[in-house]
Amino acid sequence: MLAELTIKQLRNISALYFMPSPGINLLLGENAAGKTSILEAIHLLALGRSFRTRSLKQLIQFEQQALQVIAKTVGHQTPIGLQYSLPKGLEIRLNNAPLKKRSDLVLQLPLQFIPANCHQFFEQGPRYRRQLLDWGLFHVEPSFNFHWLSYKKIIQQRNSAIRQHKKNNEIQLWDPHLIFHGEKISKQRIKRLERLLIEFEIIFSRLCPNYSGKSFSLSYRSGWPKDKNLSEAITTTIERDKQLGYTRSGCHAADWTFKIDGYEPSEVFSRGQQKLFFIALCMAQIKTMDRQEENKLKSILLIDDISSELDASHQEIILNELVSLHVQTFITSTDSSLARIAESNPVFSAFHVKHGQLV
Repeated sequence: MLAELTIKQLRNISALYFMPSPGINLLLGENAAGKTSILEAIHLLALGRSFRTRSLKQLIQFEQQALQVIAKTVGHQTPIGLQYSLPKGLEIRLNNAPLKKRSDLVLQLPLQFIPANCHQFFEQGPRYRRQLLDWGLFHVEPSFNFHWLSYKKIIQQRNSAIRQHKKNNEIQLWDPHLIFHGEKISKQRIKRLERLLIEFEIIFSRLCPNYSGKSFSLSYRSGWPKDKNLSEAITTTIERDKQLGYTRSGCHAADWTFKIDGYEPSEVFSRGQQKLFFIALCMAQIKTMDRQEENKLKSILLIDDISSELDASHQEIILNELVSLHVQTFITSTDSSLARIAESNPVFSAFHVKHGQLV
């Protein structure tokens, strides 16, 4: 987690320094004050990318040439520095050494982001849901990244062979490797989802008491027909793949959800309840991110505009739930009344943001 954070020349933030609480940090202020830009800076530092734009040059303050985000972590005081400049592009340093692999950065600062419109979790397609699931696996399952990177390279090679109109036996040279890694990934995902569901059911029932006592179940679609294993699906659909120009079946086409009394959440939930669903899911990820029970992995949670779609009572329920989690949290809101919570609980710290500054 972060002990210190310095942001320079990012959007409307000229220079900002603060020492966040190891618990829950409330960033309060009016619209366009710079609250979300602070979250964006942390996101950029942890993942090397923004959640607002693909073009990092859009983040550089007007008439400036570069932005910087620098932090130190609690305990080891490991310095992490990121700079994006127009001449040189993105440069990241970890413990004063240039970072070669972005995955090393992700391991250093495990981060989840809950956007104001997180109810779109149900609308953005299977890829978004797979990414959320795989984020947890990346941090808790040591072999997952190896299988996923191997699978990704194999799919690219197989698809390349298909597009080059290679013979079937040349295309199928990749199949044993694809099947091996694909089945490993699928088993790891199912195991992870089963564990997540246990925690999710408990947390969601507290965030949304109206659904306490309901039946929760996992719906997982592996990416190939139910009546076949991956080997059969890959072997029997090669002609279809050649027509499509890519490999259709595999764990890259998987999807999942947690059903409530057999219904898809998107069919029965309001937008506010959909947001609570996503928040409960992220909390379940945190709850289960323990490499060993006695050595839980501290992670970072960003929540943008907690007030959106949620009334005051539900916001307070969320904040109280966060107190029990092993996570450093940064929450933005235009509701200054949330500061009263910080006054009565030492786990909370309130920071007021105005014109890109803490006041």
